[in-house]
Order: sequence, then C-alpha cells, then structure tokens
Amino acid sequence: MSFFRQLADKSWATQGVAGEIHDRSLGDGPAYKTCLNVLMAVLTSMFFLFIVGYRLRMAEADWVPIKDPALLWANTGFLMLAGWFMQRACKAAADGMIGPVRNNLTVAGALTMIFLVGQYFAWEQLHAAGYYIASSAAAAFFVLLTVLHALHLLGGLAVLARATARAWLGVEVRRLKLSVELCTTYWHFLLLVWFVFFALLLTT
Repeated sequence: MSFFRQLADKSWATQGVAGEIHDRSLGDGPAYKTCLNVLMAVLTSMFFLFIVGYRLRMAEADWVPIKDPALLWANTGFLMLAGWFMQRACKAAADGMIGPVRNNLTVAGALTMIFLVGQYFAWEQLHAAGYYIASSAAAAFFVLLTVLHALHLLGGLAVLARATARAWLGVEVRRLKLSVELCTTYWHFLLLVWFVFFALLLTT
C-alpha cells in the first residue's frame, strides 16, 4: 500500500524538481572552485621556489647572461589575447549565449596553441644562437621555466578542449558555465605566471 500511496503523492515529480534544482545549483560549484584555488596555491608555491632558485643561481660568479629570443614578445601577445577571449567566453556563458561561448572558447584555444608553438620555436632560436642546456645555466633555467609553464598550460588545454567540444555539441549553457569560469580563472592565473617568468627572463 505504501508503494501506491507514494505514487498517489507524486513523489517522483517532487524528486524530479529537486533534481533539476540541484543540477542548476552546480553552477556555483563551490567544491570545484575550492579545488582550483588549492591547485593554484600549490602551483604558486612551486613556481616561487623555482624563481628563488633562479635568482640564487644568477648570483653565482659563473653566471653568463643570454639574449632571450625576440619571439617571446609575440608569444606573450598571443597568450594575452587568449586570456581576453577566455574572459569574453566567461561573460557570454553568464549571459546564456551559447554562440559566443563556442566561438570565444575556440579562438582562445587556437591562440593558446599558437603560443605553445611559438615557445617551441623560441627554444629552437635559443639553440641556434649557440646556447645549450648542458653548457649554460641561464639557458637551462630558460628552458626549465618555459617548459614548466607550457606543461601546465597543456593540462589546461585538455580541460578547455572538452568544454569547447561540449559547447559545439549543443550542451546547454548553464551546464557549461562552471567549466568556462574555471578555465578562465586558470588562464588568467597562468598568464600572470608567464608575466612573472618573462620579466625574470629579461633580467638575464
């Protein structure tokens, strides 16, 4: 009898509404945001240690400065543009506009890939100029810092690619909002890290 009483009360309908409300509440994503904040805090500590090691090594008598590849300036511009398009995607997601979300995420991803390819060519330019990791501490730190940054950006690209694919497959904006927001925050974080690294490399 209790089973038929539950059907009469339409408890299944109540659960459906509650499920929908719960699904919408995932847009706030406090747990995911906390995880991202913890990740960025850990990465900040790690990057800081590398920066300290870099500065200490520079103080050694055998330190020989290198000329940084001019390509780094263009690469920095591409990464800044990627961050700008990520911000546009985040705003579009907040406004519920799936078209701009798709377009801006796609452009941001493409610009990030251009940045990474540009970093590879910067390493090639460094090598062509006669700076080798085994023979130059400055070159070794240059590669270390840029590769470290590139690897974390690649990790972010994997998440961004998934969000972009979901946007093109027609997933509702409300289900993408959190992913876009987290990706945007992470992109701004890595852009700031790159500014610090770039400024540091210019002092060599």
